[in-house]
Amino acid sequence: MPTLTKEMIINDVIRKYPNTVRVFSQFKVDSCCGGGESVETTATVNGADVPELMKALNAEVDKSA
Repeated sequence: MPTLTKEMIINDVIRKYPNTVRVFSQFKVDSCCGGGESVETTATVNGADVPELMKALNAEVDKSA
């Protein structure tokens, strides 16, 4: 069971787990232009709740595993 961390780069997360794009969109996190930054950095800039985003991302990854 993989665990994503807030330090991971968004593009790396999406490359490995394409289904996470939906979660980034739900949280209004820019996974395109902000994809070269960490989840935490981009989520903070976009005003997303980082702990809630991480819970949702990990739930999505677990669901598809």
